[in-house]
Amino acid sequence: MYTTTQLDNGLLNNYAAEPKTYYAQYPAPYEQRRYVIQGAIATLLVTTLIVISAVIS
Repeated sequence: MYTTTQLDNGLLNNYAAEPKTYYAQYPAPYEQRRYVIQGAIATLLVTTLIVISAVIS
């Protein structure tokens, strides 16, 4: 167990291990196309659900 310090009363100060940080990479063109397709499908799904709920009520 990783312990940073021990207090005078015997308590341990334990901290979570921090992951290594890294810079995000800009998405490749094929990833950008996939995001556009996913957005279009999500928009179509939400629009369909709204229309169906409006027709039912």
